Amino acid sequence: MPSPELTHTFEIAASPEEVFAHLAEPSHYIGLSPLLVAVHDVRRSGGTVNYTAVERFRYLGVLRHDNIIDVTLVAVPDGLPHSAEISGEVRSPARVRMSYRFSIARHDVGSVVTDTLHLRTPPGLLRFAASQARAVQQARARVLTARLTRSA
Repeated sequence: MPSPELTHTFEIAASPEEVFAHLAEPSHYIGLSPLLVAVHDVRRSGGTVNYTAVERFRYLGVLRHDNIIDVTLVAVPDGLPHSAEISGEVRSPARVRMSYRFSIARHDVGSVVTDTLHLRTPPGLLRFAASQARAVQQARARVLTARLTRSA
Protein backbone atom coordinates (compact mmCIF):
# COMPACT_ATOMS: atom_id res chain seq x y z
CA MET A 1 0.00 0.00 0.00
CA PRO A 2 1.32 3.51 -0.78
CA SER A 3 2.03 5.49 2.39
CA PRO A 4 2.79 9.24 2.26
CA GLU A 5 3.41 11.33 5.37
CA LEU A 6 1.88 14.79 5.72
CA THR A 7 3.20 17.28 8.29
CA HIS A 8 1.84 20.69 9.27
CA THR A 9 3.33 22.86 12.04
CA PHE A 10 1.55 25.88 13.49
CA GLU A 11 1.68 28.20 16.49
CA ILE A 12 -1.25 28.75 18.82
CA ALA A 13 -1.71 31.27 21.63
CA ALA A 14 -2.64 28.63 24.20
CA SER A 15 -0.59 26.67 26.70
CA PRO A 16 0.48 23.08 25.94
CA GLU A 17 -1.87 21.97 28.74
CA GLU A 18 -4.87 23.62 27.03
CA VAL A 19 -3.99 22.22 23.61
CA PHE A 20 -3.40 18.76 25.06
CA ALA A 21 -6.70 18.76 26.99
CA HIS A 22 -8.63 19.79 23.88
CA LEU A 23 -7.03 17.20 21.59
CA ALA A 24 -7.34 14.42 24.19
CA GLU A 25 -11.15 14.61 24.17
CA PRO A 26 -12.85 12.71 21.29
CA SER A 27 -15.97 14.93 21.23
CA HIS A 28 -13.77 17.96 20.46
CA TYR A 29 -12.91 16.48 17.07
CA ILE A 30 -16.44 17.21 15.82
CA GLY A 31 -15.94 20.29 13.70
CA LEU A 32 -12.18 20.19 14.28
CA SER A 33 -12.20 18.08 11.16
CA PRO A 34 -14.70 19.48 8.63
CA LEU A 35 -15.61 15.88 7.72
CA LEU A 36 -16.30 14.61 11.26
CA VAL A 37 -19.95 14.90 12.26
CA ALA A 38 -20.34 12.42 15.14
CA VAL A 39 -18.41 10.52 17.81
CA HIS A 40 -19.90 7.64 19.76
CA ASP A 41 -19.10 4.43 21.61
CA VAL A 42 -16.21 6.06 23.52
CA ARG A 43 -14.23 3.52 25.57
CA ARG A 44 -11.41 4.63 27.88
CA SER A 45 -8.62 2.55 29.35
CA GLY A 46 -5.88 4.57 31.05
CA GLY A 47 -4.44 7.02 28.50
CA THR A 48 -5.97 5.13 25.56
CA VAL A 49 -9.37 5.98 24.13
CA ASN A 50 -11.14 3.94 21.45
CA TYR A 51 -14.21 5.30 19.70
CA THR A 52 -16.28 5.24 16.55
CA ALA A 53 -16.60 8.37 14.45
CA VAL A 54 -18.62 9.37 11.41
CA GLU A 55 -16.99 11.22 8.53
CA ARG A 56 -19.49 12.76 6.11
CA PHE A 57 -18.48 13.13 2.49
CA ARG A 58 -20.58 15.04 -0.04
CA TYR A 59 -20.33 14.45 -3.77
CA LEU A 60 -21.57 17.03 -6.25
CA GLY A 61 -23.11 18.86 -3.29
CA VAL A 62 -26.03 16.42 -3.25
CA LEU A 63 -24.94 12.83 -2.67
CA ARG A 64 -23.93 12.01 0.89
CA HIS A 65 -21.77 9.17 2.17
CA ASP A 66 -21.21 8.55 5.88
CA ASN A 67 -17.91 6.76 6.46
CA ILE A 68 -17.84 4.95 9.82
CA ILE A 69 -14.29 4.87 11.19
CA ASP A 70 -12.65 3.26 14.20
CA VAL A 71 -10.27 5.56 16.06
CA THR A 72 -7.66 4.90 18.72
CA LEU A 73 -6.29 7.91 20.59
CA VAL A 74 -3.35 7.73 23.00
CA ALA A 75 -2.76 10.83 25.13
CA VAL A 76 0.64 11.02 26.87
CA PRO A 77 0.90 14.11 29.14
CA ASP A 78 4.32 13.06 30.51
CA GLY A 79 6.20 16.19 29.37
CA LEU A 80 3.63 18.75 30.52
CA PRO A 81 3.85 21.67 31.19
CA HIS A 82 6.58 21.88 28.52
CA SER A 83 5.49 19.34 25.93
CA ALA A 84 3.12 16.46 25.26
CA GLU A 85 2.08 14.07 22.56
CA ILE A 86 -1.18 12.60 21.31
CA SER A 87 -1.10 9.82 18.77
CA GLY A 88 -3.32 7.17 17.34
CA GLU A 89 -4.70 5.22 14.43
CA VAL A 90 -7.76 5.58 12.21
CA ARG A 91 -9.20 2.57 10.38
CA SER A 92 -11.68 3.07 7.56
CA PRO A 93 -13.81 0.36 5.94
CA ALA A 94 -12.22 1.22 2.55
CA ARG A 95 -8.87 -0.12 3.87
CA VAL A 96 -7.58 3.42 4.37
CA ARG A 97 -5.40 3.54 7.47
CA MET A 98 -4.00 6.67 9.02
CA SER A 99 -1.58 7.01 11.91
CA TYR A 100 -1.53 10.46 13.45
CA ARG A 101 0.57 12.33 15.98
CA PHE A 102 0.23 15.76 17.55
CA SER A 103 3.46 16.94 19.14
CA ILE A 104 2.80 19.92 21.39
CA ALA A 105 5.63 22.08 22.74
CA ARG A 106 5.79 25.29 24.72
CA HIS A 107 6.66 28.29 22.54
CA ASP A 108 6.88 32.07 22.91
CA VAL A 109 3.31 32.54 21.66
CA GLY A 110 1.98 29.68 23.80
CA SER A 111 2.46 26.42 21.91
CA VAL A 112 3.74 25.05 18.66
CA VAL A 113 1.87 22.02 17.35
CA THR A 114 3.23 19.60 14.78
CA ASP A 115 0.41 17.59 13.20
CA THR A 116 1.77 14.51 11.39
CA LEU A 117 -0.36 12.07 9.38
CA HIS A 118 0.91 8.85 7.84
CA LEU A 119 -1.51 7.39 5.29
CA ARG A 120 -1.75 3.84 4.00
CA THR A 121 -4.26 3.26 1.21
CA PRO A 122 -5.11 0.84 -1.54
CA PRO A 123 -3.46 2.13 -4.75
CA GLY A 124 -6.60 3.70 -6.29
CA LEU A 125 -7.44 5.78 -3.21
CA LEU A 126 -4.12 7.47 -2.48
CA ARG A 127 -4.67 10.77 -4.30
CA PHE A 128 -8.21 11.25 -2.90
CA ALA A 129 -7.26 10.22 0.66
CA ALA A 130 -4.14 12.43 0.68
CA SER A 131 -6.03 15.49 -0.61
CA GLN A 132 -8.77 15.02 1.99
CA ALA A 133 -6.21 14.48 4.78
CA ARG A 134 -4.25 17.60 3.80
CA ALA A 135 -7.45 19.71 3.72
CA VAL A 136 -8.50 18.38 7.14
CA GLN A 137 -5.01 19.04 8.55
CA GLN A 138 -5.09 22.68 7.37
CA ALA A 139 -8.64 23.23 8.67
CA ARG A 140 -7.80 21.60 12.01
CA ALA A 141 -5.04 24.18 12.62
CA ARG A 142 -7.43 27.07 11.85
CA VAL A 143 -10.32 25.70 13.94
CA LEU A 144 -8.15 24.71 16.91
CA THR A 145 -6.51 28.14 16.91
CA ALA A 146 -9.91 29.87 16.79
CA ARG A 147 -11.39 27.67 19.54
CA LEU A 148 -8.51 28.05 21.98
CA THR A 149 -7.90 31.72 21.27
CA ARG A 150 -11.57 32.45 21.98
CA SER A 151 -11.44 30.57 25.28
CA ALA A 152 -8.31 32.41 26.47
